[in-house]
Amino acid sequence: MEKEISDIAIIGCGPAGLSAAINASIRRKTVDLFGGDLCAPKLQKSSIVNNYLGYPNISGETLREKFLGHAKEMNISIQQNIINSVMQNSYGSFTLRAGDRDYNARAVIIATGITVDKLIDGEREFTGKGVGYCATCDGPLFAGKDVAVIAYTGEGVEDANFLMEFCRRVYFIAGDKKVFNGLKDGIEVIEAENIQAVTGASSATGLRIDGRELAVQGVFIYRETYLPDTLLPGLAVKENHILVDRELKTNIEGVFAAGDCTGKPYQLAKAVGEGQVAALNVLSFLNSAARVQ
Repeated sequence: MEKEISDIAIIGCGPAGLSAAINASIRRKTVDLFGGDLCAPKLQKSSIVNNYLGYPNISGETLREKFLGHAKEMNISIQQNIINSVMQNSYGSFTLRAGDRDYNARAVIIATGITVDKLIDGEREFTGKGVGYCATCDGPLFAGKDVAVIAYTGEGVEDANFLMEFCRRVYFIAGDKKVFNGLKDGIEVIEAENIQAVTGASSATGLRIDGRELAVQGVFIYRETYLPDTLLPGLAVKENHILVDRELKTNIEGVFAAGDCTGKPYQLAKAVGEGQVAALNVLSFLNSAARVQ
């Protein structure tokens, strides 16, 4: 049986992602739109927006509700799944993994907003060598070993509980000092003021927090956004921003990017405009691919 496949997968439900989804849907393309628990958190936190054409002195939350209402009016649903990885298939489509579930699409638009500004020391060096972002993907590799979970989102709780099923020891560190409920008995919660570094030689062997060293072989990190090139290996980035051309194409055919993840200025109108431009250029890409077939 052939796997279900959408025309476009859009990662991120902020202004750029919503704009891309609306413009693609208007042109009758099937869209999978992915986002976290709260779409456009930066907009929600803005008390007044006064530089978006046609809406003077509007609150960020009111404008955010209008964006979401527009998408709902067009029957665009937001799948509240954080995409952990994107893989390019040999036949030109893409597989996106969210936890233990896979989604398939002919093209991808990355609209994840501002990416991580500062990594934990050693994080990039040990990505794939002990540092991971999806326990359901990589967790079984650490069966019988000690691991640490650094959680800035509730997904970290779920994966810490999953790891507890087969790891010898699981440490849980709340990255933003929030109290996370629902952890299984046996998980050791550590309150950390300063998460300093992932340590090791050829692979991760420790996590340094508040001057002490936890001996762990795996470190799983859960944030709202990830570095783009850890999401999709081989993606060209500069200073944590995705490199795109005027058509918002990345260096990987079939992958486009829009909004704050493509760089400054971090402005609402830019994000909405780039979302539309990315969607229109994806449509051209899909139509060209169809003609070739």
